[in-house]
Amino acid sequence: MYRSPCTTPPRPSVLEVDSLWTKPKEITLRPVRLSIAARATILGLVLVPVIGVQLTLAGDRAVVVSARPPSGEDFDATKIRISFSRIIRNLSKPVFITHSGDNNGRLFIVEQGGRIKVLRQGVVRSTPFLNLSGKVSSGSERGLLGLAFHPQYGLNGKFYVNYTNGSGDTVIAEYFRSPDANIANPTGRILLTIDQPYPNHNGGMLAFGPDGYLYIGMGDGGSSGDPQNRAQNVNSRLGKILRIDVADPAGAQQYTIPPDNPYVGINGYDEIWSIGVRNPWRFSFDSRTGDLWIGDVGQDRYEEIDRSKAVNGVDAGKRLNYGWPSLEGTSCFKPMSGCNKTGKTPPIAVYSHSLGCSVTGGYVYRGLAYRGLVGGYLFGDFCSGRVWALRAHGPATQSPVLMADTNLAISSFGEGPDGTIYVTDLGSGDVWAVVAAYR
Repeated sequence: MYRSPCTTPPRPSVLEVDSLWTKPKEITLRPVRLSIAARATILGLVLVPVIGVQLTLAGDRAVVVSARPPSGEDFDATKIRISFSRIIRNLSKPVFITHSGDNNGRLFIVEQGGRIKVLRQGVVRSTPFLNLSGKVSSGSERGLLGLAFHPQYGLNGKFYVNYTNGSGDTVIAEYFRSPDANIANPTGRILLTIDQPYPNHNGGMLAFGPDGYLYIGMGDGGSSGDPQNRAQNVNSRLGKILRIDVADPAGAQQYTIPPDNPYVGINGYDEIWSIGVRNPWRFSFDSRTGDLWIGDVGQDRYEEIDRSKAVNGVDAGKRLNYGWPSLEGTSCFKPMSGCNKTGKTPPIAVYSHSLGCSVTGGYVYRGLAYRGLVGGYLFGDFCSGRVWALRAHGPATQSPVLMADTNLAISSFGEGPDGTIYVTDLGSGDVWAVVAAYR
């Protein structure tokens, strides 16, 4: 995902705060930032809960019957400000944080080197929930990159991981919890392995959609500029958002294909849901509407956020072409002028490399703690540490509103069971919760 990975540079100090689990202390991080060039040398780089929807079970899959209509969209960037409260420090390259959806008060933190840690009441258990360090190739943009708990995890104990194996190829695997809820069964089942031609642009995100299917973010396979045009080639799984049904194996396959996937019965991989992404490192579904938000890392000039509207709570992003490598953001990339924009879905927001160099997609806030933040989509940049917001129900094209200018190396956002939005800092190993207040 990130550029020119090398070693972690010295970092400016961050103001101390109390743990969120004791007495939260609201802060605004001091506006001390590493240069974009310095940040670009840092090593490395969900089950998204479905809140406010009615679900029914179809076998082992949760399916949306109807979504609660948007209401109470109070987000106004001119009236709300955000700060951050540290909940844990000094982890080893955290790249994601999520929860299991079974109301047990735990958060799960993914470390790039291959471990999933359990955080409860401000304490990280010494024994990892799962340790895949012996299976994972880590460093640069490789490693354990994604985690998603099954929507019915409380009943079936299933969860899914996305990692690069010893050969650097992408592996999607299924695991189960053990009788001890804080430790997973170490024996997993590989669902899918996808060859990676280069060590970068692996994607890494997993999330269950409101339809109960598992969505997989795949980068274009790397090098620079998508030299083999894989993102536009439907006979490659690279540069795509994939969608599979993990309910039951089917013959030689360890999963089934949803029958309404757009390339079923025609030329192209049946797993493909949408095409034309460069490196969708982090994406999420709006837990109220089902809209799909993608942070797609750019090449040399622009970073972009894509928003795809759901229809009756589902089908966000179906059959869309986000344009890469014909387009970088809204501008021609291949060729640099006169490119064909027909049939390409433009991003909702773009920012230039004068403001950052690697977008980290986030979440729409749907919690109850900060009414003025409801309906705001928060995202950031790994290189500059800036955090912006968009209006979830705003127009199709928006200018990002700067919400915070931090010294964090923002590797990921995450969403808690109560809608709290978290931020992982790859450089320091700290994890922060977003705190909001009225101006």
